[in-house]
Amino acid sequence: MAGKEEQLPNRDELAVSLNEFFTSVSQMIKSDLLGSSNQLALLEKMNLRVAEEYKGFGDVASGMRVFVEQLKSKSGGFDAYISQIENIEHQHAVYPIELKYGSHNDYIFRGSPLLYSAPKDSSNLTKLGA
Repeated sequence: MAGKEEQLPNRDELAVSLNEFFTSVSQMIKSDLLGSSNQLALLEKMNLRVAEEYKGFGDVASGMRVFVEQLKSKSGGFDAYISQIENIEHQHAVYPIELKYGSHNDYIFRGSPLLYSAPKDSSNLTKLGA
């Protein structure tokens, strides 16, 4: 019986020691899981905030798309004017008007717009200074 009494305190110490060990391991795992849980909660909040931010960007982008479509439809009315301007530029390049200031070439066109074309007859010419 003496041998059994000596084993009981060893068993109690072993049980207490194992209990403390498993309690410590359990607390370590709980704290690790709690830390991971906190990190995941923070990540979720950050994702929600970024999603709201990008939703705002999407709204701005769709608004800009509508604005660009409106500008395209409005600019279609300018096509006639653009073709007229290009025609005038072409005429100006094809029929250049030279204003010479010299002794016997002191002529300028009277009443004729300079951007169109030179008159075909000389009745529309006036001597400079006259």
